[in-house]
Amino acid sequence: MTELKEKLFAALRKCRADIVCCGNISRMRDPAIIKLMPEAKSVICIAYRQLRGTRRGIEEGTVYYQYSTSVETLEEIMIPGALLAGCSVLEEAGFEALPQRRFQLVMNEEEENNFEVDHHEVFRGKKAETILDFETCAVDCGLGEIGFSGSVLTDDFGPSQRWGFIITDAELPPDPLVTPHLCDDCRECVKACPGHALRYEDGKRDSWQCSAYYKGANRSKNPFMPPNAFFNDPERLKVIAGEADLSPERAREIIDQINFYPPMKHGYVSSMCGRACDTACYVHLEEKGVLKRKFKTLFRKRPVWKLPLD
Repeated sequence: MTELKEKLFAALRKCRADIVCCGNISRMRDPAIIKLMPEAKSVICIAYRQLRGTRRGIEEGTVYYQYSTSVETLEEIMIPGALLAGCSVLEEAGFEALPQRRFQLVMNEEEENNFEVDHHEVFRGKKAETILDFETCAVDCGLGEIGFSGSVLTDDFGPSQRWGFIITDAELPPDPLVTPHLCDDCRECVKACPGHALRYEDGKRDSWQCSAYYKGANRSKNPFMPPNAFFNDPERLKVIAGEADLSPERAREIIDQINFYPPMKHGYVSSMCGRACDTACYVHLEEKGVLKRKFKTLFRKRPVWKLPLD
């Protein structure tokens, strides 16, 4: 099976996948895998970098389209295309292969939300037992480790990658697991969130709080917010300062008023924070010098900007 694995990995890299790794079924902890394919023997993970330059506009407070557009391109075009190509290699060898990309519009829990898409379009409470736990499966395939905020960290890109999977009944040689070594519990991810959506104690994310501030409810990080934003809201000052404790209902009210930046005409919402938690993590890891992929200059070239609330 080593020859088949080499052929498969070569095909995936030809599709521009940056990282390819494989786990055998005995170490995969997610029960959804067997429910999807009872005869599964291996799970292959492919990962694509999130281009560092797509965060540049958010870092400088200038233009914000590129980040969300790049996320959508990876999730909806690059990853699905590579998964289909990889599955074709396995089928040509006589094995079944099941591609798995993220279900962006399905949430298992009734009160959870996906901050990257329009909350009106999300299906909730479906208890979809055959939706993979992407973070757990990535770790079990050998992609990387889980950081404090819940993001998967790799030696190449820190928290800045997107990934998908192929489940197959081909028994391929597994790659080694990653021993956690990148996250040093600095909590920079928690400090960077403009809406305090990550808990300092355990990094648990409030998905609705995150959604409101991902889209731009914090005045100090949103240069497009007009002076009269949320004018009739009794908690206006708390909301625009990122200090409001938003219930799911309140978060929906806030999100539906955030129309300050031209909306994306695609499936993903425009992001004002650009996942500030991941950016802070990346900056920290780069400054420590622990990432393999090096650039001519550090990502953070200037002090972090902040607008006055008034």
